[in-house]
This record gives sequence, structure tokens and C-alpha cells, in this order.
Amino acid sequence: METASIAAWTLMNEIPVPDDVRELLVDGEQAVTAFKTFRDSAVFTTKRLIVRDAQGLTGKKVEIYSLPYSAINMWSSENAGKLFDVNAEIELWTRAGHIKVKLGKGADVRRIDQLIAWAVLNAR
Repeated sequence: METASIAAWTLMNEIPVPDDVRELLVDGEQAVTAFKTFRDSAVFTTKRLIVRDAQGLTGKKVEIYSLPYSAINMWSSENAGKLFDVNAEIELWTRAGHIKVKLGKGADVRRIDQLIAWAVLNAR
């Protein structure tokens, strides 16, 4: 089942939730955990995945992606069976299209798989 990706993100190690993410949250929404990305962060909340992408040389321009868990139809995880596999990947099939999430050295594929399962199955 090969479809063109609408987005590709890389999650690295788990980090504290950035303070300024709180201003993006709606009533009743809470940040659960965050991961470093190449230029910024990805935050799992109780309602969605928020990916911040700093752009340009200075990083002052920031694009924010918001993926409600209810929009995820299916997902898969792929790794070589090692806890921290540099080639691990999560793929999300959403109403908007296909999203590839690559996992860097510090990201635990099973932890992220569990976070997505918890989020998607509780969003229904």
C-alpha cells in the first residue's frame, strides 16, 4: 500500500514539553510528552500531535502542524527489533493523507507506538 507522503517528520530523543506549547492547547487538553525534531519539537497531547517546525536561517518563522488523533485511520511501526533502531519508522494514514515519521537514535519505537495506540484508541 504505497501512497505519496504529505509530510515526513523525524523524532529524536524525548524532551521536556516546551513552555510555549501551552498557549496552543485548548480547554481540557494537556501535553503528555514531547520529542526533539531536527529544528524544533513534536508534542503528544491528550487530543492531537503538534509538530513545530522552525524555518529559515534564524528559525524565527515557525510552522505548526496539528494532527487530531481522530483523523488517524491506521498506523504501522517498523524496526529491526532493537530498542533504539536508527532506521525505525512510524507511518500514519490519515484523512488528509499519508505521514512518515522517522525515528532518530534516541527515540524508542515501542514507546511512540504505544503513545499513538493510546491516543487513537481513546479518541474514538
